[in-house]
Amino acid sequence: MTKFSIPANLLKPIREFLENEAVKLKRKEKAMVKNDPFGDEDRLRENSTEEDVDEQLGHFDNQVKSKFINRQLVQVRKALTRLKLGKYGICEKCGKMIDTERLAVRPEATICISCEKEDEI
Repeated sequence: MTKFSIPANLLKPIREFLENEAVKLKRKEKAMVKNDPFGDEDRLRENSTEEDVDEQLGHFDNQVKSKFINRQLVQVRKALTRLKLGKYGICEKCGKMIDTERLAVRPEATICISCEKEDEI
């Protein structure tokens, strides 16, 4: 296997981007918790059926979005960890270099496109 490393001058802006992305995602995560209709104590009062349905749908929508944000946050943290370990840009499954075009589009990627396609099958 070929030894590969990204030059330090290129890693700094990537690290900054990923750290900023983690902060944004944490804010979104907190906002989702705050906006969950089930967090409103007044919802326990008598509601019409339509209001109950709206609360249920709002809660479900909130949960789906929260899980998506959480998955993104985990991925960003994984990429930051790999960056700190000197393994950024190396696929965590096959050990080959992740295509630079993929990293340009998804700097949080830790798996090459070939391995990701295999996981989808």
